[in-house]
Amino acid sequence: MTTALKGLEFDPGFGPYILAFRGTVEYLYMDINRFKNLSQRKMKFRQYHKKFLELFYNNLGFYIGCLMWAAYIKTQPEQEILNNNCLGQEYDEESNIYETEFMIRFLELFPKDMKYFLGENYKIDSSDLKILEMYKEFLIINKGFINSKNNTDILLPAGLKTDGAETFKDKIEGILKTEDLSKFVECKDLICQI
Repeated sequence: MTTALKGLEFDPGFGPYILAFRGTVEYLYMDINRFKNLSQRKMKFRQYHKKFLELFYNNLGFYIGCLMWAAYIKTQPEQEILNNNCLGQEYDEESNIYETEFMIRFLELFPKDMKYFLGENYKIDSSDLKILEMYKEFLIINKGFINSKNNTDILLPAGLKTDGAETFKDKIEGILKTEDLSKFVECKDLICQI
């Protein structure tokens, strides 16, 4: 006797820990720029620069977790994707990738702001940029998941490593118990050739 497969969740539990990156970053920069005096803006940036990085790595971790989840569900027998709130929606590529492109621009400009406001050098981790580009491709090739009814409908981006993907579920569940999506950044070498 065979057991019927119930399906795979679209979101394995990331939702409660996602932070609004773009809106928060824009708000913090508005607060910095409300000062005319450069020394006051520098002081505000000094207050916020760690928050910017915390937000960035939380969302980067979310992207890594999503890519890991996609790689994992591709290892499973064909099943329905449960609770895909994108299914059947209109697809607009620009709005689909806007947040990811904002993060790419942020990552490219942040070292300049660190130098300008704090006089410190900040080096971008090229693998972070690679993950962002891979996630952007993931969104585009899946057209925002508007047609993703089954796990077999999910397409994986080029360059996504899938070796050992059948074990990703345990790693994802372990990290979700910490309630800190930035911990997924420690897993980026599992999905990306660094």
